[in-house]
Amino acid sequence: MLRSALLAGVALCGAALPQSAYSQDAESAQLEEIVVQGAGSAGSLTSPPLGERRREIERTPGAVEVIDADGYKKSTPALTIKDALDFTPGVFVQPKWGDDTRLSIRGSGLSRNFHLRGVQLYMDGIPINTADGYGDFQEIDPSAYRMIEVYKGANALRFGANSLGGAINFVTATGRDADASLAQGAVDVGSFGTYRLQASSGGAYGAVDYFVTGSRTQTDGFRDHSDGHAARFSGNVGYRIGDNVETRFYLNANEVRQNIPGSVSRRAALHDPKAAAPNNLAMDQERNIDTIRFANKTTIRLADTTSVDLGAFVVDRHLMHPIFQWLDYKYLNYGGFARVTDEREIGGRANRFVAGVNVLAGTTDARQYVNVAGRKGAKTFDAEQFSNNVSLYAENTFYVAPTVGVVTGIQYLYAKRRQNDHFFNDPPLGGNPATPDPVPDDSGSKTYSLASPKIGLLWDIDPTWQGYANVSRSVEAPSFGENNFAGPALAKPQKAWSYEIGTRGRRENFTWDVALYRMNIRDEFFCRDSGTNSGSCTVVNLDKTVHQGVELGLGAAVLQDIFVKDAGVATEEGASGSSGDKLWLNLAYTFNDFRFDDDASFGNNKLPGAPRHYLRAELLYKHPGGFYAGPNVEWVPQAYYVDSANTLKTKAYALLGAKAGYDAGGPFSAYVEARNLADKKYIASVSVTDRANPQSALFEPGSGRALYAGVKYRW
Repeated sequence: MLRSALLAGVALCGAALPQSAYSQDAESAQLEEIVVQGAGSAGSLTSPPLGERRREIERTPGAVEVIDADGYKKSTPALTIKDALDFTPGVFVQPKWGDDTRLSIRGSGLSRNFHLRGVQLYMDGIPINTADGYGDFQEIDPSAYRMIEVYKGANALRFGANSLGGAINFVTATGRDADASLAQGAVDVGSFGTYRLQASSGGAYGAVDYFVTGSRTQTDGFRDHSDGHAARFSGNVGYRIGDNVETRFYLNANEVRQNIPGSVSRRAALHDPKAAAPNNLAMDQERNIDTIRFANKTTIRLADTTSVDLGAFVVDRHLMHPIFQWLDYKYLNYGGFARVTDEREIGGRANRFVAGVNVLAGTTDARQYVNVAGRKGAKTFDAEQFSNNVSLYAENTFYVAPTVGVVTGIQYLYAKRRQNDHFFNDPPLGGNPATPDPVPDDSGSKTYSLASPKIGLLWDIDPTWQGYANVSRSVEAPSFGENNFAGPALAKPQKAWSYEIGTRGRRENFTWDVALYRMNIRDEFFCRDSGTNSGSCTVVNLDKTVHQGVELGLGAAVLQDIFVKDAGVATEEGASGSSGDKLWLNLAYTFNDFRFDDDASFGNNKLPGAPRHYLRAELLYKHPGGFYAGPNVEWVPQAYYVDSANTLKTKAYALLGAKAGYDAGGPFSAYVEARNLADKKYIASVSVTDRANPQSALFEPGSGRALYAGVKYRW
C-alpha cells in the first residue's frame, strides 16, 4: 500500500514542468529514476539529486517549482536572478541596477522600495536573509547552482518560512552529482562592458566528495553610475561516515562593489534612461557587501522509514552603503535546524510525517553617518540590534486512498526584536539636566508569538498528472525596517489566510502548471510617504487587503518532424522518444489582482507596484543535433500604478528578443542572445508611495538593446 501510494508522486516528480525549455521539453524530460538513498547508494544523502528533490517538493499541496539550472545557465548570461526565475509564473522579478532586483511573489514586499521583503532566500538551506527578515540579491550567483526550489506563498513550511511570498532555495552541486567530477570553465561577454569568468570542479573519492565554483563579474552598466564588480565563491565537502550517515560542510564568500544610479521621474525614465539621479551622483551612492558563510548539515537514515537532518550555520556580513546617509552595518547571524521524516503504513494506509525546528538569531552593529560626497561624515545613529526566531513545524500526509493524500500541518513562530540605542545624549548636551535631549532614545524590544495552521489535499490523478488544494495561514514578524522604537507604536505582524487550487503535470509533448489563489491579508506592511515623494517612506500596517491571481506555465511542441523525421527512439521506460526536430513553445503568464479592501483612505484602489498582466514566452526551433534558435517576448500589456491614490502609472511595453545556441549534452555548449531588439525605452521597476505627482522620482528605466554571448566547456 505504501509503495502504491507513493509511486504516482515519484513518477510525477520526474515529469514536473520544466522551467526552462532551452535544453528540456516534455518529450525529452522522461520519468527520472528516483534512487532511495541507503546502503550502497552513490548519491549524496545531505543534498539529494534533482529527481529526488522533485519527489520531495511535489508532495506539497500547493504551487512549488524545481528549476533545473542547466537550462538557463547554458542559454543566457545568467547575470541576475531574473535570468533564473523569469519563466516561473507568479514570480515578478525585474532588475533595477547591477545585481539589485525587485522580487515579488504573489504581491509580496510591494512597499519595500529598497532591498527585499516578503520572500525568504536560502542557499543550500542556509538563510541569506538576516535574522530580522531583510534580504538582498548581491550574494546570489545564478551561475553557481545546480537547481533552484521555489515555494510560493504559504507553501514554505519546511523552512519555517513566515513570509507572504514564500521561500526560494538555491542549491549548489556536490561531488556526487553526475557532472560534478568534470572541471568546467565558462566565459560570458556582452553589452555595457559586461563579462563574467566562471570555473568549477568536483569529484568523489571513496567516502569523501567535494565541489567548488567561483566567478568574477564586471560591468559598466547601461545607466550612468551603475558600474560594479563582484567575486563569488561557493564550495562544499561531504564525508560518508557509513552507508546511512553523511555530513557536509559548506563555505560561501562574496565581495561585491556596486554603484547606484537611483530612481528618476517617469519622464526622465522614458526620455533619458541612461542618466543617473543627480543626488546619487552628488552623494556617490553605492551598495557594497562582504560576506562569509559557513555551515554544516548531517543526514542520518535510521531505518527504511525514518531519516533525520541536522545542521548549523554562521554568517558574517558587512554592508557598506552610502545613500541618503552612510550606512555601516555589521551583521552576525547564526542558527541551526533539525528535521525528522517518517514514512510508514498506519492502518494499512500510507502515511508521511515531517516535523522540525529552525533557529535563526543575529546581532547587527548599525551605524549611520552623514554622507559627504560618498565619504563618512558625522555620526547620526549607533545601535545594537538583536533578532531571535524559533519556528516549530509539523506536517502529516495520510493517504485516504492509494493516490489521494490529506495534508495537515501547523507552524509556530516565536520572534523577538530588540534595539539598544548607543547614540542618544546622556547626560544632555552641556551637562545641564534642564537642557532637553535633542536625540531621542530609540531603545526598545518587542516579542511575537504566532501560529499558522494548514490543511491540503494531494491527488495523483495519474502518474503524470497531479491536482492539489490547500487553505493556509502565514504570519510575518516586522523587521527593524518596519519597527520605529521611538515612535508611538511598533508595527504589527502581517497575517494572511491563503486559499489555493491547482494542477501540474505533463503529456508526451505538453506540460502545464496552473494555480489559482486568493489571500485575505490583515495588517499588510506598506509604505507611507515620508514627505520626499521619492520612495522614502515610513512602514505602516494597512487594515485589510486582498491579493489574488492566476499563475499559468505551459510548454508544448507546436510542430514536430519539420525537417528531420522521428526515428522512434526507445526509452528506458518503454515509451517512444522523439529524435526529430521540433518547434517548442515555452510560456509563463501571471495575472495579479492586488487591492485595498474598503480602506479608510484608498477605498478599493489597486495596490501599486506590480503589473496586472505579465507574460514571458519563447518559441524555439530545436534540432536533434543540439542546435536551437528562436524569438522571445516580455509583455506588460497594461501600465500599473505607482501610488496608492492611483494617480500615476508606468507605461505598457513589449520587448522582443532572440537567441541561438548549441547544446548536444556533450562537453561544449555556446549561445548568443539579443535583448530588447527594438531598443524600446521602458520602465522596468518602480518604488511606491501614497500620492505621486509627475516629478516623483519613483522609476527605474530598463536597459536598451543588448547582445550577450557565452561558451562553456567541461573536461
